Amino acid sequence: MAEALDELPAYVQARLENVAVLVEERARPERLDRLGYASTHDLLGLYEGINRLDRATGYHLATPDRITLFWRPIIEEVGHGNPEAIRREVRKTVIHEVAHHFGMDDDELERLGG
Repeated sequence: MAEALDELPAYVQARLENVAVLVEERARPERLDRLGYASTHDLLGLYEGINRLDRATGYHLATPDRITLFWRPIIEEVGHGNPEAIRREVRKTVIHEVAHHFGMDDDELERLGG
């Protein structure tokens, strides 16, 4: 994951403000339920917070936004035996969640191929 973050362009890294990046095994059913997903749904990643477009002038002293990668679904998606495929999927997931931080929704990302 750190490698994927380090590979982001410098102008993107410079604008990642107040974001914690975490890794968890998988999203818990109660979290999925709170987000409106079926409890059996597997997320590869999740952005939670106030994206850059929605931050108002009063945005300060806020708890960090969170980008969470779920390692088990990522490995299940690409298979255990291919480290390069895992790296690519982690990179793709990081980029997807960082795009949410910058205000892009899933429909827009889908149109862009992400």
